[in-house]
Amino acid sequence: MEKSIHSNEYLAVCTKLLEMRKTAGMTQHQLADALGREQSFVWRIEKGERRLDVVEFFWVCSALGYNASEIYSELYAAFTQIN
Repeated sequence: MEKSIHSNEYLAVCTKLLEMRKTAGMTQHQLADALGREQSFVWRIEKGERRLDVVEFFWVCSALGYNASEIYSELYAAFTQIN
């Protein structure tokens, strides 16, 4: 088993989070402010350099106005199609 941060599944997570941020009309700076973090935190997540834990995933989804459970369901469906 490879490290999750280097997997196709995690690439799908990063892609989805970037899509969500853009759809929400937020910049990396705005999302970072909403999370109480620095802009580089958001940049590292979107570039796949930093892995989110489940709590951070919830916080990011909430800050963007999304239901984390619904987003995870979408990702789960995508994960089953990978490999």
